[in-house]
Amino acid sequence: MDDFDPAAPKKAANLSVNAELLARAREHDINLSLTLERALVEALRKKKRDRWLAENKEAIGAYNDHVDKHGTFGDLVRGF
Repeated sequence: MDDFDPAAPKKAANLSVNAELLARAREHDINLSLTLERALVEALRKKKRDRWLAENKEAIGAYNDHVDKHGTFGDLVRGF
């Protein structure tokens, strides 16, 4: 993520986790902190992407309409 500093200090957090999942994770030596950080990065990327798409929905639609009517520049120069 562009604005994520992996070197930022760690902070303790109190979480509730399904007991069975926690036991299985421990059995497989899964690093819970690292797993949570990776999941948070991915969730934040998805939220950022979804927000951008929503904010630009009108412009994207207008561009797609333009392409449907007029094609793209590449249509004029490609040889296939």
